[in-house]
Amino acid sequence: MQRTRFGDMACSIARTLDVVGEPWSPLILRDVYVGMNRFEQIQQDLGISRKVLAERLRWLTDNGVLERRAYSERPPRHEYVLTAKGRELCDLLMVMVRWGDRWASGEEGPPVLYRHHACGEIGHVELCCSACGGPMRATDVDVLPGPGARLRTPDAGPTG
Repeated sequence: MQRTRFGDMACSIARTLDVVGEPWSPLILRDVYVGMNRFEQIQQDLGISRKVLAERLRWLTDNGVLERRAYSERPPRHEYVLTAKGRELCDLLMVMVRWGDRWASGEEGPPVLYRHHACGEIGHVELCCSACGGPMRATDVDVLPGPGARLRTPDAGPTG
């Protein structure tokens, strides 16, 4: 069976999933975001196999989400840091956190809290419209074709 190539689809969700859609990638990004930048730290925190972690780090680096930087020459050692692309993916993780805190955290409540730098208060992410600042949830929008949309015809199917 051939693997579906999500990166080739004319869909921003599919293209994002192509980069971070398997379960380890968001957890690796979370660890790097909170300051676990070295292979051993990430491996120990997640309990992931060394082979799988190496593959995921290579994939995230090759896709420009993480940057691999040397921190020791003897012995050669590297750490991983978020790129601008990776930092923006952490915004997506914040939306996932909001959902998980609300629907999956149980009676114990959220496992971590987030203090906003600007106001110093504990808060959570809220989606808002970039044009008017109003709330922007799935029920508040219409989905329209964008400039990168691929047209579909009933008899030909998707063109991409």
